Amino acid sequence: MAQQLKVGIVGAGVAGMAAAWDLTRAGHEAHLFEAEGNVGGLAAGFRDEGWDWSMEKFYHHWFETDQDILRLLDEIGQRDKVLFPRPKTSYWIDGQVYRSEMNASMLRLPLSLLALFRMGLAGVYLKFITQDWQALERESADVWMRRYMGEEAYNRLWRPLLIGKFADRYTEVNMAWLWARIKTRSLRLGIYQGGFQAFLEALAQAITAKGAHIHLNSPVQGVSLEGGKPQLIINGETRTFDRIISTASPSLMLRLTPALAGTPYGQQMAALKSIGALCLVLALKQSLLTDGTYWLNLPATSPDKRSSQFPFLALVEHTNFMDKAHYGGDVLVYCGDYVPVEHEYMRMSAEELLERFMPALVKVNPGFKREWIRKAWLWRAPYAQPVPGINHSQHVPPLATPLPGVFWASMSQVYPWDRGTNFAVEIGRRVAGLAMNQAIPES
Repeated sequence: MAQQLKVGIVGAGVAGMAAAWDLTRAGHEAHLFEAEGNVGGLAAGFRDEGWDWSMEKFYHHWFETDQDILRLLDEIGQRDKVLFPRPKTSYWIDGQVYRSEMNASMLRLPLSLLALFRMGLAGVYLKFITQDWQALERESADVWMRRYMGEEAYNRLWRPLLIGKFADRYTEVNMAWLWARIKTRSLRLGIYQGGFQAFLEALAQAITAKGAHIHLNSPVQGVSLEGGKPQLIINGETRTFDRIISTASPSLMLRLTPALAGTPYGQQMAALKSIGALCLVLALKQSLLTDGTYWLNLPATSPDKRSSQFPFLALVEHTNFMDKAHYGGDVLVYCGDYVPVEHEYMRMSAEELLERFMPALVKVNPGFKREWIRKAWLWRAPYAQPVPGINHSQHVPPLATPLPGVFWASMSQVYPWDRGTNFAVEIGRRVAGLAMNQAIPES
């Protein structure tokens, strides 16, 4: 075997653990440093008393096309624990619920025949594009969809989704990002038995069995170089490695690595845009979406939440996807939204947000009462969704930084694909391969 490497990994999320899996299987030494008290990052879950399964802090599922995560599950011997049911996903349009699948159910949407035809034709075209997606990033999704799907379908269905996802930046997002979302979707949605946290812990167990070291409650305070070797500062202690892989957000990576500031690479990182996310999770005593809908897209009619028809984007009744028996009989509902980090939602308490969101719950189900709520949890993430602009591929920093032995792999670099555990696996394994293959400097 080639010289054994000692690799420090910043973050024990899916990307960091996927990198550690390949590193340790190749005989290298991997140390993961995680600021939180558990593995998982944005995919992590929580569990209330009486629940057999964990619940994701931010709603997650896999698609049948997610080959990277399924391959990893095969390798760690956990593929048989993945379930792929077909839940009901819907739009809310003019007070009615309509299926949101790109199939015959489209014919029931309240659109003219011409609008349905144009939308279907454009959807088929996007599904069959396999290469040359770069041509799509030359213009915004807003412009492309207006031209090819038409104003009617775009304004009724797609524009509200883009506004809900990107707020006042929705016209900046390029069409390649939306193509990638459509391309990878499947009607069946996947989940791991026991919840995503159970998968994360199984992955952690697999990598530690191969020799990886996971250090929880160990926030990294700095990344530096000394004598040509990369170093991490953890709890005031400096530790030297042969390679460092960081899975931190762009802003955190820049704070940790001042040597990148002012470099063209650091300037690229600083120019990357993203938006935050929040989920208010409710444990209810009875069902809210009584028609069996799992995921209900709520129309964002304005980037201003106070002016919009609904104050949040997605109403997700998780227990219309997975049996509530796994959660002690609770009906579990997400009220999810994407907002800029400076938005008031990122400062409001769970109680304040519940007051803001309550009228929307009553609008969807007039019988809803506050007494239905047994418990509520609020989860927020300031770095949750990259905002890819025109020709974004030309502005994505490479995984190898200009600092010898220092690599950066984040959700901002999985473009044109969307952030999620599948592409976290892909980028984690890719950066591990680069780290292992980079020439070792002579001492």
